[in-house]
Amino acid sequence: MRSAVAVETITIPAVEAPAAWSLPDRGKIAMASLIIAESAIFTIFVVAYLFYIGKSVSGPTPRDVLETPLFYTICLLSSSFTIHYAGKVLERGRRRMFLGLWLVTLALGGLFLFGTAQEWDRLIYDHGLTISTNLFGTTYYSLVGLHAFHVSAGLVMLGVVSILAAIGRFGLSQITRVEVISMYWHFVDAVWVVVFTVVYVIGR
Repeated sequence: MRSAVAVETITIPAVEAPAAWSLPDRGKIAMASLIIAESAIFTIFVVAYLFYIGKSVSGPTPRDVLETPLFYTICLLSSSFTIHYAGKVLERGRRRMFLGLWLVTLALGGLFLFGTAQEWDRLIYDHGLTISTNLFGTTYYSLVGLHAFHVSAGLVMLGVVSILAAIGRFGLSQITRVEVISMYWHFVDAVWVVVFTVVYVIGR
């Protein structure tokens, strides 16, 4: 009588091949490099502003003339949310909503820049504070002006995308460019948080 021998089958799980590695997007790498370089420049200006606080031998002083631009700050920081969600809706192919949110971002950034221009007009013509008046004027206009320049550059990029989207030449295939511009705009907003704290909180 033969005995039956049970043979147990062992199943070896299949090993998945590792995902193919690809180079990061060149646009994002370039923007990240730009942000790092610009961060170093802003750091120098912030340190200079902090170093010269209270060292002006003549007026006016920050406490005398500066008014906290709270409304325009809210406008700029809110634009980070609108540009973020603009990218999200573009990923879903909702180009009309993308354009709407993108235009809101453009408007909020434009409002902030208008607020900066309005403040400069008041400081120059009402209080006589120019870049050559004293150390405060020099460091203030240098730091805030540097940020305003970056906001202006961002508005140009936002405007170009708005025009292309309005004529139907900007869609899902351009999502990477939207992400690159968003990186820059978030950087501009983050820098303003630092500038606002230094100029309107610590500096006063």
